[in-house]
Amino acid sequence: MPVPSTITIDGPAASGKSTLGARLAQALGYLYFDTGVMYRAVTWVALQRQIDIADEASISRLAEQIAIDIQPPTRLDGRAADVLADGQDVTWEIRRPEVDANVSPVSAYAGVRASLTVQQRRIGLRGKVVMVGRDIGTVVLPEADLKIYLDASAQERARRRYTELLGRGEPADYDHILAVIQSRDRIDSTRQVAPLRAASDAIILDSDALDADQVLERVQALVEAADLEN
Repeated sequence: MPVPSTITIDGPAASGKSTLGARLAQALGYLYFDTGVMYRAVTWVALQRQIDIADEASISRLAEQIAIDIQPPTRLDGRAADVLADGQDVTWEIRRPEVDANVSPVSAYAGVRASLTVQQRRIGLRGKVVMVGRDIGTVVLPEADLKIYLDASAQERARRRYTELLGRGEPADYDHILAVIQSRDRIDSTRQVAPLRAASDAIILDSDALDADQVLERVQALVEAADLEN
């Protein structure tokens, strides 16, 4: 078993973090933990309890009260992990359109981020985990064994998203996608709480000229190199 037990993958929107994280975790036999699911879980519970999403104080209190856990998948229905909120399996509920439409403000609330950081650390410190997000190596798990910052230009990320949508037969406008990605980058990198940035000891991997298989190969080589150093 490779020595690095806690691996973090951070990076901007649409950089391929989720694809890399899921494939790496599967290859290592580790838990794949996309920390964004926690914000979705809080959003889903808030909607179920009819709490106003714009009420930051109430949403923050809710985040303090809910026990969220991420476990290896127990069903073969396409899920990468089980997402539990107070013991209830909400893996697919948190993917509903109404959650998509409301999760952004929830994830920006300082109180919510503080509460969920504690829960994310609790899961991460169990070890044998690949954690994916935007502030994992800097805020959530700064003591991680191996930190990757997966980067790509906004233009390349927009091209990939554009191609993906067309491949699914969905309408796509490259210029609109690029504008959305650039706006998300500005928001993520300038927010007051846990702004997007590479940890000082993270390995920065630019994927502009790499496909998903090549990115995975590069990171697997980094895992093996870290093993050799120990």
